[in-house]
Amino acid sequence: MPTFFATCARGLEPVLAEELLALNAGDIVPGRGGVGFSGDQSILYRANLWLRTAVRVLQPVLEAVVLDSDELYQAVQGIDWTKYLTPAHTLAVDCNVRDSRITHSLYASRRVKDAICDQFIAKTGKRPSVDTDRPMLGLNLHIHRDKAILSLDSSWDSLHKRGYRPILTVAPLNEALAAGLLWQTGWRGDVPLLDPMCGSGSFLIEGAWLALNRPPGLTRKHFGFMGWMDYDVRLWAEMRDEARTQTKKQLPAPIIGRDIRGDVKDFAAVNAKAAGVGHLLRFEKADVRRFQPPEGPPGIIVINPPYGERIGEEREVKILYREMGKAFAAAAVGWQVFVFTSREAPWREFDLPLVKTTPFFNGKIECHLLQFRP
Repeated sequence: MPTFFATCARGLEPVLAEELLALNAGDIVPGRGGVGFSGDQSILYRANLWLRTAVRVLQPVLEAVVLDSDELYQAVQGIDWTKYLTPAHTLAVDCNVRDSRITHSLYASRRVKDAICDQFIAKTGKRPSVDTDRPMLGLNLHIHRDKAILSLDSSWDSLHKRGYRPILTVAPLNEALAAGLLWQTGWRGDVPLLDPMCGSGSFLIEGAWLALNRPPGLTRKHFGFMGWMDYDVRLWAEMRDEARTQTKKQLPAPIIGRDIRGDVKDFAAVNAKAAGVGHLLRFEKADVRRFQPPEGPPGIIVINPPYGERIGEEREVKILYREMGKAFAAAAVGWQVFVFTSREAPWREFDLPLVKTTPFFNGKIECHLLQFRP
């Protein structure tokens, strides 16, 4: 049975499973919104350090059917919590509830906290305190159709928060999703990568880290497991040192970002600098509707254009897609073109041969990654 569960955006489960396989995790079981896997403490640390598409890595400690908050309280009290924390620890419970008789997530999380604290008071006369910002032990409670799964959260802050994006453009693409989409294209850094509507630069930065074999968690200051009783500081330090020695210094092929807005292009460049790869990427001001390929061999074009969901945008977006398609047909021959957009967007206006469609979600929006051949 899997020991851990790594969560991800819907549609990324196969990519996340591939990542876990590369980390030598065992018992890999893709599910809905994540992948179960097994391993020791080393695998847990590697998952947090290396996984590009995961949101958080959980260690389930309780699974139970609970019909009300009292049953939840009793189930949580059945665990010996002295194995996981002491009265000197701080804790917090993050909860999500769906399609269950327990409907209030905040109340459910409070009942879990009460069950743990009451157990400590009964045993020691003291209780852990609560720190919702950075607890020493973070817990994740998921209740779906009356089935409760309570897990230790080894990540706490979402793994998609890489720390390089202080400046956000409108509707930025989630970093973990950007990494997963890049992986889905088959790009591994050996041919040029071009994003002609680069926005905040997520595709470019995630691509650079992938091409350099740089783990996304390398410079992150805190993970949830650092507050656990069995935290092995030496093991974690050795793992990060090993990762640093494996990171390349130069890109095997060019990575280029373009945008029609100079301020957006500059924002992406600032984010790339914060990610430590600004000196390796190239940013240009250019209109995708007048696309011209860069000098050198062809590679992959990946683009996340507007979806046209705002009122009054439909006509403009339809024209944009049509003009992009014409520009790619005329000037991107030999390149592979990948477009990530919503199912409702006017993507048929591209009028290019469609090679493949892969479904994904961007938040709650149904999307797909479309591969065209100019």
